[in-house]
Amino acid sequence: MTVEDYNRAVDAYADNLYRFVLKNLRDTHMAKDVVQDIFEKLWVKLESVSAQKVKTYLFTSAYHTMIDYIRKEKRYDGADRGEMEEPSHQTQYSDLQEVLEEAISRLPDDQRSVLMLRDYEGYSYREIAGITNLSETQVKVYIYRARVFLKHYIGSMEKVV
Repeated sequence: MTVEDYNRAVDAYADNLYRFVLKNLRDTHMAKDVVQDIFEKLWVKLESVSAQKVKTYLFTSAYHTMIDYIRKEKRYDGADRGEMEEPSHQTQYSDLQEVLEEAISRLPDDQRSVLMLRDYEGYSYREIAGITNLSETQVKVYIYRARVFLKHYIGSMEKVV
């Protein structure tokens, strides 16, 4: 990978990486730090990363770096964010984007990450499995469970619209 390829990767993927990390961590400063760390790692490994596989490298690094940040945060918080809360959105509300973001924020970290990679970034199940070091079957299970939770949380469209 050349310096020009690196600069193109920054231009092409920095915003997508930031959105992916921000949706999972829900902290703008931490998300910026993670993205900066990822591009620093890429710079250090510039010679060993192929320009054709840079997107996968970036999202794999983002996923693993996020997991590290989440583990550190859990150690300090002492709270288990992995437990799913019962769906509770029952009132009528018209901002679907806000309702969806709230529902996604209630997902366990692993389910939220694979759902974001699939539905927001457009990765295939196989690519997500490679990024997260999960089996393809486990990726499908996490995505299914996340979608079922979102369906129950949001309820019918009449309640939202």
